[in-house]
Amino acid sequence: MSTTNTYPRSACVARQPVEGDCRAPSGVRLCELLLAIGTCLCFGLRLFAQTPDSLTAEEPPKSWTATTNLKSNNLNPTRIVESHSQSGNRTVDKQSIQIRGLDGRLVRYQDIETETLQVDATTVRTTTRTFSRDADGAKSLLQVTEEVIHTLPGGESNVVRITSNPDLNGELQPVQREIVETKRVGVNLDETKTTVMLPSINGGLAPVLKTDEVRKRSANDTVESQKTTLLSDGAGNWQVSEIRQSTIRQEADNHSTDERIFRRDADGKLDEVSRMVSKESESTPGETHNAVEAYSIDVPGVTPDGSLHLVERATTVQCTTATGEQITEQRVEQPNSGDPDSGLRISILANRTVRPAPSGAEATHTIRMRDANGSFGVVSVNTRESDKVPTIQVQQTP
Repeated sequence: MSTTNTYPRSACVARQPVEGDCRAPSGVRLCELLLAIGTCLCFGLRLFAQTPDSLTAEEPPKSWTATTNLKSNNLNPTRIVESHSQSGNRTVDKQSIQIRGLDGRLVRYQDIETETLQVDATTVRTTTRTFSRDADGAKSLLQVTEEVIHTLPGGESNVVRITSNPDLNGELQPVQREIVETKRVGVNLDETKTTVMLPSINGGLAPVLKTDEVRKRSANDTVESQKTTLLSDGAGNWQVSEIRQSTIRQEADNHSTDERIFRRDADGKLDEVSRMVSKESESTPGETHNAVEAYSIDVPGVTPDGSLHLVERATTVQCTTATGEQITEQRVEQPNSGDPDSGLRISILANRTVRPAPSGAEATHTIRMRDANGSFGVVSVNTRESDKVPTIQVQQTP
């Protein structure tokens, strides 16, 4: 289920260009970066939108394994062990999350198993099972999500996603149903309608949220979209809760996105509450720059005046060296809550290096944050080893 964030989306940033530096690809939301530090027990490593196993120009291997170790000042040391295997039309991905137990050893905390089956040329079925582990290591089912995707002629599609939890007797009971339908409604015009259903007080599942997104593609490589979110009042009436408008432009090696979010205020009026502007460019082959600015009506330490203010500036820079290393530097600038009138200042620095290894790839990701004294201290050092050999990455246009 897609959720709406009340705050403007963040993008991590690298420091400003210095002669001889390497640069990098699409920006990563700051919320994802912090989410990985605080809640990686549930979601795994999500610090970067692009991983060593991202889209490549060659056929990916049939099977691979990867181990990620997360160490943070505010987090119990965690290890995430992943595996991927493919046989015919069936793919299995497993993820085991381990945390340090009372005896200091790593013990299994949670397991996630995802099976994807290509039923036929137009149908894909995906089943995700999440298991918990007790103190003795025994495995118990927490949740099952079943998704069926039907691809229709002309690029249209239909998706049904059902999430179920076991009851006291161990029987699976549906707790959420999501239906997503994408149709071609005109020339270069697509519409996607989503309905989310949750348990009703009358029993069964009832619609509680709907979205309607219209996307228009222009001849000049511009995509405009408007996504409207409606919430049910429980009595059969629907009210617009949010409108999200975005414009994506692609010009040669330059890519830009402008997104605006409107929400209802206390008087029921739709007002603009946030805006995000992103620009990405490739200065030289293998070197990309991304800059993101986020605006919001909410500024830390300042009484809201109803106007948008710059609340974050992020830049990301990445390059691939002659030896195949991928080097990423990020920088995030935010207001000083103690002195909001002083403008933005650097609050987070992140560096990541992905190195080819004899049997795969190794990655190191270091995050530094500004403390109360204004100094930058290391808060997280994460390492990842994979036997999946990285190949040449392909830049994807929207």
